Amino acid sequence: MEWLVGPFEVAFVQRALWGGVLVSLICALAGTWVVLRGMAFFGDAMSHGMLPGIALASLLGGNLLVGAAVSAAVMAVGVSLVGRSPRLSQDTSIGLLFVGMLALGVIIVSGSESFAVDLTGFLFGDVLAVRPTDLAYLTGASGLALAISALGHRPFVALAFDERKAHTLGLRPRAAQTALLALLTLAIVASFHIVGTLLVFGLLIAPPATVLPWARRIPAVMAGAACLGASATFVGLLLSWHLGTAAGATIAATAVLQFLLSTLIAGLHHRWTRSTTTPTADRPHMEYGHPS
Repeated sequence: MEWLVGPFEVAFVQRALWGGVLVSLICALAGTWVVLRGMAFFGDAMSHGMLPGIALASLLGGNLLVGAAVSAAVMAVGVSLVGRSPRLSQDTSIGLLFVGMLALGVIIVSGSESFAVDLTGFLFGDVLAVRPTDLAYLTGASGLALAISALGHRPFVALAFDERKAHTLGLRPRAAQTALLALLTLAIVASFHIVGTLLVFGLLIAPPATVLPWARRIPAVMAGAACLGASATFVGLLLSWHLGTAAGATIAATAVLQFLLSTLIAGLHHRWTRSTTTPTADRPHMEYGHPS
């Protein structure tokens, strides 16, 4: 039992655990919509697109969170503007801006005397360095994410189900898309200093994708994703403590391992179900709920 609870008797590991739990909640709320709407590549680009703002804020002695938020907003606006070109697909626009923002961030960081240390910190974060002020910030960000999710649930569902019907019902899909981007930006900005810009993508995508084969309602996906993210944080911190590995990377790897196991079990379950039911049997499907 000491092997299981011993690490969490240390104050900075306790703070890391609570920080990871709060990050898991925020990422579950935003990541569920990212997975349902097929925006994974955009989420990855957003997480890396923050690097120029973070690097510039660090060099100028400014607030890293403000720098990250500004850079993420520039990335979101840039994708929207470039994506309007009829000759370029959205994936092409996102990919070009992704590479450009990442390259700009590395160029800015290269001007620092501690280039390697700064770049490693930005990309991988330091979950074991969570401070009480960080926990207070994450608590506020969690409350804001919950508010956006609750207020925007109907238009978000309509947007994911049928954008044209959302417009017909007067749910303003463009405003809903903007609010959804704001929720995604909040999740990424709130999480980067815990697990870094490179690994935040794991907590944003893996837990919702893990739950999706087993849940039929969106709130259930969000709740399950939050629980899985919290468990990945606990297991990741535990393994990191005993194995001497990087905490943030171990947490992200645990989340991805959960997804792989879920996919394997779901595949086996699907095969077994098909072999024991008639071809006309109903198959489980996601219940978006009626937006009206």
